[in-house]
Amino acid sequence: MDFIATILFLALVISSAKALDPCGSQPDDSDLLVIPIYGKCSPFNPPKPDSWFNTVMNMASKDPARVKYLSSLLAQKTTAVPIASGQQVLNIGNYVVRVKIGTPGQLMFMVLDTSNDVAWVPCSGCTRCSATTFSPNTSSTYGSLDCGLPQCAQVHGLSCPATGSAACSFNQSYGGDSSFSANLARDSLGLANDIVPDFAFGCINAISGGSVPPQGLLGLGRGPMSLISQSGALYSGVFSYCLPSFKSYYFSGSLKLGPVGQPKNIRTTPLLKSPHRPSLYYVNLTGISVGRVQVPIAPEYLAFNPNTGAGTIVDSGTVVTRFVQPIYKAIRDEFVKHVKGPFTTIGVFDTCFDATAEAEAPLITLHFEGLSMTLPMENSFLHTSAGSRACLAIAPVPNNVNAAMNVIANLQQQNHRILFDVINSRLGIAREACN
Repeated sequence: MDFIATILFLALVISSAKALDPCGSQPDDSDLLVIPIYGKCSPFNPPKPDSWFNTVMNMASKDPARVKYLSSLLAQKTTAVPIASGQQVLNIGNYVVRVKIGTPGQLMFMVLDTSNDVAWVPCSGCTRCSATTFSPNTSSTYGSLDCGLPQCAQVHGLSCPATGSAACSFNQSYGGDSSFSANLARDSLGLANDIVPDFAFGCINAISGGSVPPQGLLGLGRGPMSLISQSGALYSGVFSYCLPSFKSYYFSGSLKLGPVGQPKNIRTTPLLKSPHRPSLYYVNLTGISVGRVQVPIAPEYLAFNPNTGAGTIVDSGTVVTRFVQPIYKAIRDEFVKHVKGPFTTIGVFDTCFDATAEAEAPLITLHFEGLSMTLPMENSFLHTSAGSRACLAIAPVPNNVNAAMNVIANLQQQNHRILFDVINSRLGIAREACN
């Protein structure tokens, strides 16, 4: 009896430990954990930051390069950038998901990016890559893709030699200040309990700059090379995510792939598509309210223009929501009427005030065609380390971005279920605790 009791006790301890371990297992079926890059479950977890505010400020400082990069994504633009000597790879990206590549599967923590199509990972022998790389030689299902295949043209691969065949090689810029060279390959991609066979991705062999995610990127954009396009009927062009707060050190969100398990009564807005930036998820932003006042905004600053790429996108990789200068000014001008100053600038935020006045602050509502999204307080304000100042957590688009593009960023998306239904061209938004 004592032996049996001991076995039962140990089984209970193990079961309890697994239940309490937020990093121990994936959700069920086709769900993946969405892990904050600096969270407990992330392999990139640095020494404990001096404050959450400073961590977010550091992440947001990279937004201008990100927004400039997004505005430069032209369909006809061939990206051929040199791979030069440069900095060490930094831990860039805001959220990662755990995937397995190859047979047997090799675990990689890839950055989730809704504004890119091609997935890529650092491969063994890569110059200036992180210590964790994918080893093609140990995968029985790995294969390289030829330069004459349609997939090579889709990644703007280099020209084939005059005679014979060769692997598809391509160069790509990322994040505004970095680049890499890669060969296009195929292998099995493991996502929770699903396998996507013959998944095409870039096998990186050299990196320059500090903005390339250290274990690769999973592209969830709208183009033919994205996960959603390559997975075909498996996910039927549908996915959603719930991004946890950057404060959620011990918690992860979820990435739901496919129509099963998606919210039934979620309100949606049409997805728009620009031929000049076909990877991006455009929505029709029709207005913005500060409190009960819908601020005056000239229609041309909100209008979607498929020919120029102007309009509003939803992006997982930008931290702070950015509006073109006239829209941001209209929001700020109305906001300061309701909150007692003086107002100061801290980092990218120019509307910081005494935190004791936060109770007076009006809520901001984004009006889209078919739905409105009122930002909760935690999605609207950041507090300094000492808690004495609160900052309105939106910012203007940098002056060096030519297109009139607004970006709904991940800080404002946190603790919401964001549904992307590519086949039916709709995007849904609903409040949800992402923990």
